[in-house]
Amino acid sequence: MTPSRRLLAIVGGVGAVATGTAAAIAVAAQQRRQSEDPFVDEPLGDLEPDRTSTVAAEDGTPLSVEEIDPADGGEPELTVVGVHGFALSKRCWHFQRRDLASLKLPRVRQVYFDHRGHGQSGAATAETSTIEQLARDLDMVLRSVVPEGPIVLMGHSMGGMVIMELAAEHPELFDDRVCGVAFIATAAGEVGARGLPRSLLSKYNPLTRGVGGLAGWQPGLVEFVRAAGGQLTRQAVRRLAFGSRDVSPRLVDFMLEMLEVTPVRGLVNFVDTLGSHNRYAALAGLKHAHVLVVGGDSDRFTPIAHAERIAAELPDAELVRVRGAGHMVQLEQPELVNSHLIDLMQRCTGTDGETSERRTWWWQR
Repeated sequence: MTPSRRLLAIVGGVGAVATGTAAAIAVAAQQRRQSEDPFVDEPLGDLEPDRTSTVAAEDGTPLSVEEIDPADGGEPELTVVGVHGFALSKRCWHFQRRDLASLKLPRVRQVYFDHRGHGQSGAATAETSTIEQLARDLDMVLRSVVPEGPIVLMGHSMGGMVIMELAAEHPELFDDRVCGVAFIATAAGEVGARGLPRSLLSKYNPLTRGVGGLAGWQPGLVEFVRAAGGQLTRQAVRRLAFGSRDVSPRLVDFMLEMLEVTPVRGLVNFVDTLGSHNRYAALAGLKHAHVLVVGGDSDRFTPIAHAERIAAELPDAELVRVRGAGHMVQLEQPELVNSHLIDLMQRCTGTDGETSERRTWWWQR
């Protein structure tokens, strides 16, 4: 079954492929492609959760959490937990939370949270601005709001690194409950060796020091141009976050909204942990989980070589190379990414009807 047919079959239920739900999805997709700005009326980042809560980290730092139940009220078969990237927030999973809520095969509960020092969660100190601490926070979120049942973790950018660290600290969790992992536009190490220069990772870089903070993925550059204000800021975010020439202007605005929420003075403390990230060894802890690796071949922060290296370390992983996509691939090409996420969830629940041999996909709009 092709990914496009698979997506239609699952979102509306198998019987809906030739009926209303599938037809509506196809029409909506076509209209979005034909529209000058397909997301002009999309309520980006404003979807209401079914429940909100605050989870206290081990040191008492409040972590903002949102939960979304299956839209039809059915019993979920697993829980999907989104772990967002550096300088972003749980809002970056907009298209995933919108579409996954409609799944029926399998039904899923969704959990999204903000890292400390990001979004609506509490501040991080210089000492707690580490991937190790973020992994402990993720563990606390899982213990608090996902105490039982199978889990699929999806991590974007720094979020993928946090999942790798969790696998290193708690391998038993991945033997027992984490049945699937999606790594989206992330790296297991050598951050700065590919893409933007490693010098931008230094807190002593004059650009970074001059503005007192950072944004986007590689510290320094995005925040530097953002500090200049006006159109220059928007152009820089557009170029650095996305790959396609025809990216929706509304998506660029949405990125700017997310970047403006998190205090940049706190973000600068994460520079060291990103620059020293090396968790290739931790990937061995994922040998019992189904793994999806997604990378855009126009990603300027974590080039496709990082996704290829992760997949090489995990020979049973599914590698998806998205042509023309940048770092925010889950926003830029959501239907494609969601199709493969759904595929991953089906493999976890045994409803895919396919073997689990390694597959590599090339996609282009």
